[in-house]
Amino acid sequence: MQEYRKISITKEEIVPLAKKMRGDNIHLAMIHAFYKKDGEPVVSYEYDIAGVINSYTVKGEKTLPSIVDIYDLGAEWPEREIMELMDITFEGLDNSKRLFMPESMFSEEGHILVTPISELIKEREEKEGAK
Repeated sequence: MQEYRKISITKEEIVPLAKKMRGDNIHLAMIHAFYKKDGEPVVSYEYDIAGVINSYTVKGEKTLPSIVDIYDLGAEWPEREIMELMDITFEGLDNSKRLFMPESMFSEEGHILVTPISELIKEREEKEGAK
């Protein structure tokens, strides 16, 4: 089983950390993002350090610096995907082109409108009950 370490950082630490990791030839494994149940955004930068995944996590920030100039396409794809799917912005990232979704699927905030399946089922049941 792969070892996994979670380390909290601030958004100001993202770029210096990425520069240090790149300088030490550390592989950026992935950038992940999600919203906690209370709506707080969480973004994690996962680096593979000698077979151990170190997840550097930033909480509560909707605007973060891009590390594309440090990790090239290894950072560009996940940053663009996060920007497209969530209301999180990476400063300095060119977001003029979409990865997956057409512009018509986006709300004014720049993220996809997603309805949980439980709400869709409830709406359907209410509609069927009203007939």
